[in-house]
Amino acid sequence: MRFLSIIITFVIAVSAFAEGQVKYVFYFIGDGMGVNQINVTETYLAALKGKIGIQPILMSSFPVLGMVNTYSATNGVTDSAAGGTALASGKKTKNGAIGVLADLETPVNSIAAWAQKAGKAVGVATNVAITHATPASFYGHRASRKMYYELGLDLCNSGYDFFAGSDFHTPYTKEGEPDLHQLAQESGYTIVKSYKEFMKKGRKAEKVILLQSDEQNKKLGSDHLPYALDQSKDDLTLEQIVRAGINFLMARNKDGFFFQIEGGMIDYACHRNDIGNAINEVIDLDKAVKVAYEFYQQHPDETIIVISADHETGGLVMGRGKYELHTDLLKYQRRSIDELKWILNEQYKKSPKKFTWTAVEKQLRELMGFGAGITLDEKQTERMQSRWQAVEKAMQEDGKVSKKIDDLCETVNHILSEVAMISWASGGHSNGYVPVYAIGPGTEVFQGRIDNIEIAPAMGKIAGYAVE
Repeated sequence: MRFLSIIITFVIAVSAFAEGQVKYVFYFIGDGMGVNQINVTETYLAALKGKIGIQPILMSSFPVLGMVNTYSATNGVTDSAAGGTALASGKKTKNGAIGVLADLETPVNSIAAWAQKAGKAVGVATNVAITHATPASFYGHRASRKMYYELGLDLCNSGYDFFAGSDFHTPYTKEGEPDLHQLAQESGYTIVKSYKEFMKKGRKAEKVILLQSDEQNKKLGSDHLPYALDQSKDDLTLEQIVRAGINFLMARNKDGFFFQIEGGMIDYACHRNDIGNAINEVIDLDKAVKVAYEFYQQHPDETIIVISADHETGGLVMGRGKYELHTDLLKYQRRSIDELKWILNEQYKKSPKKFTWTAVEKQLRELMGFGAGITLDEKQTERMQSRWQAVEKAMQEDGKVSKKIDDLCETVNHILSEVAMISWASGGHSNGYVPVYAIGPGTEVFQGRIDNIEIAPAMGKIAGYAVE
């Protein structure tokens, strides 16, 4: 039966290529986005409309749906490096490895490299650092995902047309080595910092790297863009990145492009078990998918969009014993838990004497809905009071106030999941299925249960790349 499936896959893919249909390939990866991350998002959107059930988002409405296994070559639970390498190259590897086999030496090329060899324009983008594991899997070849500087060198040497993300990981330099920004410019890349700057001078560049502005990076560092919940009007967004990428890649090569886009912040939110934040990150990725879908509607016979994930994060489950859900209460969460920590710590630093429970309670009401939509039960109230007493004690003793404020915020985080009736198994990854959604010629091959190493080769065949 599997052999028959492979034959059908090959025939459909070759047919699509023979007719010259597929010129434009979008490959979205929701880091940490398991089937339950989609399910809770759609359940939440339905609850906002006052109904039990789901309100489908765009990506899950695509005509092709499959379920994907994610284990790595060495572990039942993959990390983003091995998961990214499998999605990028069709090869399983050891956890932690980027673009090499499990021997940590043999390089494997990604679908982005196949596209480049086929003469297509190539873009790699994310809302985290561009040397993070998932995007790096499309251009890098290193034994460890932590070799950020070396992965930066791989990026500069890739020759790809378009990169986007928060920045390179810091530090940008290694002892005795040149700055990665400098090397990128010497490799022919124009670095633009903000969407506005891209529109001014990036569109006509030979090759471009679109990053967050230095000013906006001061608060968070270069590791990631702000969560969707925390974005200001000046922040670079994933939606803007996709628009910029399409604009640039089309100008570079109207005969076709390959464009990989990662929604990396879903993983960050789920590692923190920050449920309202995680939902908004899925919605944010879906907005980026919508930009690609608008392009698809203009070129339906020449475009494919494939969306999947490297793994599930957090072991997310909807339910806590009672047969009910209250995801609608998550509408009151207006900032990420990380942002709440920052706000309260800054408030304490600026005016320690005015940092009272009344001041904190005001922030919790406005930013988390506590007392303004979300009612705490007796035990939850006691836990909050206990956390605040620990903060007060630390302030009186000149102790680790920041740590105690963070502990208070973590209790807020746990309570948000409790009131919504959401459970988490851990702060790490799981081996839960992840989805694959697709639309466009030949994408029927992704229906059913598949392995993560099947996605890139099938996409490559549909697009007419020489699959390695």
